[in-house]
Amino acid sequence: MIYTITVNPSIDYVLQLKNLNTGEVNRTQNDVKLPGGKGINVSRIMKELNIDSTALGFIGGATGSMFEELLSQHNLKTSFTRVKEDTRINVKINATEQNEETEINGAGPVISDDEQENFMNNLNEIGKGDIVVMAGSLCRNLNTNFYLDIAEKIQKQGAEFIIDTTGQALLDTLPLHPLVVKPNHHELADLFKVTFKDEQEIITYARKLLDKGAKHVLVSMAGDGALLVTKDKAYKANAPKGTVINSVGAGDSMIAGFAGTFMETNDPIESFHMGAACGSATAFSQDIAIKEKIDEVYKEISIIEI
Repeated sequence: MIYTITVNPSIDYVLQLKNLNTGEVNRTQNDVKLPGGKGINVSRIMKELNIDSTALGFIGGATGSMFEELLSQHNLKTSFTRVKEDTRINVKINATEQNEETEINGAGPVISDDEQENFMNNLNEIGKGDIVVMAGSLCRNLNTNFYLDIAEKIQKQGAEFIIDTTGQALLDTLPLHPLVVKPNHHELADLFKVTFKDEQEIITYARKLLDKGAKHVLVSMAGDGALLVTKDKAYKANAPKGTVINSVGAGDSMIAGFAGTFMETNDPIESFHMGAACGSATAFSQDIAIKEKIDEVYKEISIIEI
């Protein structure tokens, strides 16, 4: 089983209007409420790929109930930990004529010690053969080692893990040998405080993450495609042609395609191919990509060894 952890999920309230005029009353042309969170996006893509997953995280209050109702439309299996405070709401304002998008993100609930303990106990069922995907921001009062604590626990229970985070939080988990890490090329450069001159330098620094313990490194490079780097080889996926509409969930979709395919095939190259297809398909979609779009984009992607 694949488990996704979204510690601080949200209701994403997406508003569309022609122009955003600050300090004035603005009226929307269209609005939609979506269940948000990086791990949730991963589970939704896996559903499109007909791969089972269980979504974990903290939800609470009236907005938590609304979040569950929104999520139920996607028929996902969940096992959330209930908390006292409300699940956050993120507001995303798309001003079409100004070609600008403004985001206002809520901080999320404060999680009590008892609620944290309940969550950790909920991980006891995870074991050998399972993959856990940890993605997204932490609730405001959680210790910065929260993801590390989860990784240590599930590793002792025999499971693999994938972590989608950056900076020191990423580096701290590498000695535990994550199945895959996925920085983009800017995040990878920031990790080592360097500037990349070419693709080969990106590969060189990706291998430093392997030296520190990661099993596979995916590096997304926007319009230049993506890389899969292993200890012995490096592979590149081209960027298919299309209009980028939604870059927000593309990285989550890439992880979902890789993790789900790897669970079924244990083949990192095919997993990379599917991950690249899922990421690009979501980038070309208003919301998380549907299966038909993923299949269409998959055919336009080639994997080459470099």
